[in-house]
Amino acid sequence: MFTSSLTWLPEEQWLASAAAHQVRAKRFGEPFTERRMKRQKHPIDDFLFTYYTQKPGQLYRWHPGPGVVLGGQAAQERETWKFYREVIHPLTGERGFTVDLESFAQARTEAVTFANIILAGTATRAANFACFGLHEWAMAYKSGDNGIRHEYLPLRLGAAGTDAVVEESKIRCTHFDAFRFYTPEAIPLNELTPTRETQRDLEQPGCLHANMDLYKWAYKLTPAVPSELVMDCFELAWDIRTMDMQASPYDLADWGQEPIRIETPAGKAEYVRLQKKFAERAELLRQRLLNVAQSVPVAQT
Repeated sequence: MFTSSLTWLPEEQWLASAAAHQVRAKRFGEPFTERRMKRQKHPIDDFLFTYYTQKPGQLYRWHPGPGVVLGGQAAQERETWKFYREVIHPLTGERGFTVDLESFAQARTEAVTFANIILAGTATRAANFACFGLHEWAMAYKSGDNGIRHEYLPLRLGAAGTDAVVEESKIRCTHFDAFRFYTPEAIPLNELTPTRETQRDLEQPGCLHANMDLYKWAYKLTPAVPSELVMDCFELAWDIRTMDMQASPYDLADWGQEPIRIETPAGKAEYVRLQKKFAERAELLRQRLLNVAQSVPVAQT
């Protein structure tokens, strides 16, 4: 059924948008795929395709978001795509396809509900800009006993130097999905004990990982989220990951990265400066995602 709330896009118009999206996404996805074929690793550029569950092929698919009907022969393949429904043009009788928001809401009620809770709650809290990226250091604490997560990367200060930074610092990570990778000895050094259950209470907008996770919420809400917004979140997460690893205890000279020496006052200041810029970018994207999440008609419990 076609209603006045739907916008019909002719094939040539939406195919151009889909092609532009693929160019944007493949700039990141194709080098990753090539490295995988060669069994090569990259500590920064692999992260968004290994830590998160969306793979390059899924990222390449372009979605217009709700309220848009894709017309033309090329749209017919979406008959088999999840969460799309057929629409008939009232004047021409042409078949088109649009996002089926109702079926998406029914199938993904839990994910949409949790996304609403996390996105809305995070937006209301004050940002913490005093963590200095020490979560990565806590993951490498006592590496002599535990090994290190990135076994192919040397520690910039060595094991003892890394341990000393952790022991001399105040560690207050609020993000469960960073905290859960701490070494056993580092866990009691964190001022908080984040859990999956307390995530909705602790997420705050200064956290690099919470801001990277905007990409996660974007693809979990796909196809309700337009692909342009997904890529905006992806590129933010990409930039954050780069800075996160620059501030980590690892030596990334072989990957052309200069360290942010958070063990020094100058390094801490640089970290906070960049962290605040990321928080500003994330604030706008979080609100856009929240608008989408709130528009999905999930049943209230």
